[in-house]
Amino acid sequence: MTILFVDENTEALKKLSNTVKRILPDAEILCFDSSMDALGKAREESIDIAFINTDLSELGGVDLGRYLKDLNPFVNLIFMSEKPEYGYDAMDIHASGYFLLPPTPKKLEKELSDLRYPEDRKKNKRIFAQTFGNFELFVDGKPVQFKYTRTKEIVAILVNNRGAQTTNGEMIACLWEDDGDPEKKSSYLGNLRQDLQNTLARLKLSDILIKQRGSLAIATDRIECDLYDWLDKKDKSQYHYLGDYMNQYSWPEYRHAELDEISYALYDD
Repeated sequence: MTILFVDENTEALKKLSNTVKRILPDAEILCFDSSMDALGKAREESIDIAFINTDLSELGGVDLGRYLKDLNPFVNLIFMSEKPEYGYDAMDIHASGYFLLPPTPKKLEKELSDLRYPEDRKKNKRIFAQTFGNFELFVDGKPVQFKYTRTKEIVAILVNNRGAQTTNGEMIACLWEDDGDPEKKSSYLGNLRQDLQNTLARLKLSDILIKQRGSLAIATDRIECDLYDWLDKKDKSQYHYLGDYMNQYSWPEYRHAELDEISYALYDD
């Protein structure tokens, strides 16, 4: 679980985050005294809970909450303020909670125990990546339609890399190998990346991408995938590897060989 704290009062920020850390010791804590810096981080990493002071100078707290919700519709927004009048705005964007400062441990425990989107809700993931046989990406049970055919192949590359950041150069090498002008391919890749981001934004699923300068990764905890489940559970998985993996692509040959080796060891016992 990743928790974001945004407050321009650094002393209050430290006290608040330390209190929550005692309540949820396993959580990843991210603290920012700048709303724009916090938004930048949220574009790189999926946020589960955000504690936001409504009084922020660069970008107002409620507006920051709206941006965070665009990035991840299931983020739990908890606003804190010295003024009660922001409560209506918080309700308008379906925040998880709202409380008046200063916070007490009891207030914080109450908010954290009554989240709008609890963790167990997220076990029912909207996205399924099928890798055994032909690769396909499903959202709410339907195949995702991209503008370009190769956009889906980018998703396949990211799924195959299992959460590792994949550079533009690595994507180009998989998509085109040594075919054609690298400069033109780089420009085309930019179009594919934009198509991917636009499609996921339209589906309210931008949080499955972890973006860094010149690279992308898939947020493996945000999707269901036959590959991930089988590697984790082996013969107890509901999915079974039968020797077919992303059949329409040639570049996953090393992963394919790795899966064969795991399968032989598993079923020869």
